[in-house]
Amino acid sequence: MFTIKLLLFIVPLVISSRIDQDNSSFDSLSPEPKSRFAMLDDVKILANGLLQLGHGLKDFVHKTKGQINDIFQKLNIFDQSFYDLSLQTSEIKEEEKELRRTTYKLQVKNEEVKNMSLELNSKLESLLEEKILLQQKVKYLEEQLTNLIQNQPETPEHPEVTSLKTFVEKQDNSIKDLLQTVEDQYKQLNQQHSQIKEIENQLRRTSIQEPTEISLSSKPRAPRTTPFLQLNEIRNVKHDGIPAECTTIYNRGEHTSGMYAIRPSNSQVFHVYCDVISGSPWTLIQHRIDGSQNFNETWENYKYGFGRLDEFWLGLEKIYSIVKQSNYVLRIELEDWKDNKHYIEYSFYLGNHETNYTLHLVAITGNVPNAIPENKDLVFSTWDHKAKGHFNCPEGYSGGWWWHDECGENNLNGKYNKPRAKSKPERRRGLSWKSQNGRLYSIKSTKMLIHPTDSESFE
Repeated sequence: MFTIKLLLFIVPLVISSRIDQDNSSFDSLSPEPKSRFAMLDDVKILANGLLQLGHGLKDFVHKTKGQINDIFQKLNIFDQSFYDLSLQTSEIKEEEKELRRTTYKLQVKNEEVKNMSLELNSKLESLLEEKILLQQKVKYLEEQLTNLIQNQPETPEHPEVTSLKTFVEKQDNSIKDLLQTVEDQYKQLNQQHSQIKEIENQLRRTSIQEPTEISLSSKPRAPRTTPFLQLNEIRNVKHDGIPAECTTIYNRGEHTSGMYAIRPSNSQVFHVYCDVISGSPWTLIQHRIDGSQNFNETWENYKYGFGRLDEFWLGLEKIYSIVKQSNYVLRIELEDWKDNKHYIEYSFYLGNHETNYTLHLVAITGNVPNAIPENKDLVFSTWDHKAKGHFNCPEGYSGGWWWHDECGENNLNGKYNKPRAKSKPERRRGLSWKSQNGRLYSIKSTKMLIHPTDSESFE
């Protein structure tokens, strides 16, 4: 380009000099013939300039061709990438359709299994009623038989009594078989439910990848959860004389931790995990271990419970139905990331739903400093249920918890920060327990348990 500009500058100068020489030759008093050699020099200069111009244009053309080839190569790479993305999108859509079809089939099967389970339950209830009636008749006949034996020792057993006993034994065996069938059906239901949840999670992850299905919400909404109870782990299931509490189960001779059915006074039957600690039975009401369960749930879910055995919340209404029977102790167990275990116990009072399950605590013992306000009315609140006249904590702290007039860092139902969290508000791992003296504990797992102060009253 520089050569072209130089040539364009030189050529007009040469031409103008020739014109000036021609004009001066006409005006000269002594005319002289034109120099042919001067004209040849001008032609050589012009030819040299054109030659340089040609070389410059040739270089420019070569450079332009190279740039065009680079552009074509990039376009080919872009076309190939776009084609690959199109194929991947088609495959994802096909997988999504297949997952939806599988989900529908599983849902249909789940409904069929549920209907079968309901039928079996109804049959089982009728058989249990018949069993009770038969037991009453057998008891009456045994009493009569005892009287007869006492009055006539040598009289043989009546054949009707023998046949009746045989019939009762057969009925007992049939009921046991039906109970085993119901348990198998529940196992199948749990497996079906787990498969459906897994497919729903896959569909949710697939839908996130498609821009047209992305939607933003102004408030966090927790996904629907399922009951944590695993029926194949339940022990001590009785249809009459159901215990009111874990202590009752322990006093009857069941000294193994596990799932049990209980029925507190004036309450429905539900299942709890009885945790035997140092020879004392405790009812587990909260458990967190890895953050797999979202605890930013609604007021309704906190009221009736959510989650599975590894991470769950029993439910405020169930907790209240237990603790209203007697005076109870609340035990909080904490484990940090170095596997150090801490605990603290409180005597406490819990109000009903009309008081927003107000909690009143007094610390008793423990090996970790207290972090929850004592001798104050702590009101339970969630993001969708805020008690009037109390500080609005759940908006910034996530999860339902008992609050007073200010927010703290001791929300054991709050967001579980993963170890790789990098943002400043989520810099700590797991959950936090900040004592009143200012020391902060980073917690990996938590347990909340309750136990009556008077164990002997639950016989």
